[in-house]
Amino acid sequence: MTAALFVAGAAQAAPQPGAKAAFPPFDASTFAGQLFWLALTFGLLYWLMSTIALPRVGAILADRASTIARDLDNAAAMQAKAEETAQAYETALTEARKNAQSIAQAARDAGAKASDERRRVVEADLSARLEQAEAQIAATRTAAMTNVRDLGSDVAIAIVTKLTGQAPSATEANAAVDQALARG
Repeated sequence: MTAALFVAGAAQAAPQPGAKAAFPPFDASTFAGQLFWLALTFGLLYWLMSTIALPRVGAILADRASTIARDLDNAAAMQAKAEETAQAYETALTEARKNAQSIAQAARDAGAKASDERRRVVEADLSARLEQAEAQIAATRTAAMTNVRDLGSDVAIAIVTKLTGQAPSATEANAAVDQALARG
């Protein structure tokens, strides 16, 4: 029956000599053929799209979505790793500061200890020199006092001789000088 419609439609679609032909899409005699080819073309395009084109597009979209998800996961992992590295860096930096402070304190303590030891050595050396100098001064003083006693006796004898004209004995002069030295 459909074939008869096509043949009839084709016979009627042929232009009559001298008649003005209608625009084919609006010609009612060609509607059946147009509907047939529309359904056939739509069905073929639907079948091609559903079996070939849309699965490929779907695969591309799925691949793209998985790539984006994988890249986001990688970025999150790298960010976590970067945060761990930054935390480790901060920890190491804090530890290094503590170590630097302890090293500096140890160096200060060692310097202070060495300085104290050097000061003790210098003080001991100066004390020894001071004692030696004091002993030398005491010895010089004793020698000088002995010389002063002898000199004092000689001067006392000379003065008494000059004043009285008589020279006292050395024992008397030494006793007078000893008495004067004891007082003063």
